[in-house]
Amino acid sequence: MPPRKIAPIAAAIAASIAGSVAGGVANAEDDRATIAALDVAYQAAVERNDADAMAAILHEDMILVVGAGAVYTGEDLLRSARVKEIVYERQVEDAGTQTVRLYGDDTAIVTARLWLKGESKGQKFDKRLWFSDTYVRTPEGWRYAFGQASIALPAHGETR
Repeated sequence: MPPRKIAPIAAAIAASIAGSVAGGVANAEDDRATIAALDVAYQAAVERNDADAMAAILHEDMILVVGAGAVYTGEDLLRSARVKEIVYERQVEDAGTQTVRLYGDDTAIVTARLWLKGESKGQKFDKRLWFSDTYVRTPEGWRYAFGQASIALPAHGETR
């Protein structure tokens, strides 16, 4: 894998670890920046089907609930990436839509609109949806513990 693809993920993970051990005192703005970078790095890892990079960000008990009602474990997501069940052309947060909210010292929720474009099981897709990703601070740094994604937004009028 080219170094330019790994560098942002490595930097985000390093920032996550540094933020969790810096004398035990967390700065809210540093935490927001770390979590924002981690979430962008996670989306990029999904886009590349990079299970190792995803695993470095996922909490061991992670689950994802999607708008259609399915529930996926972190292992389900990693397995899907390893076999390239979905081939992404795009899996990116729409610029300007990401918000990171902190709840206490050890919990944060990222909300953003996501653009997904690619192919799964011979079916092409191009859609946008809203998601909320919950991160928790662990001894190893911030980890993505719970995600919830909406159904696809109407193609004609995506809302902010």
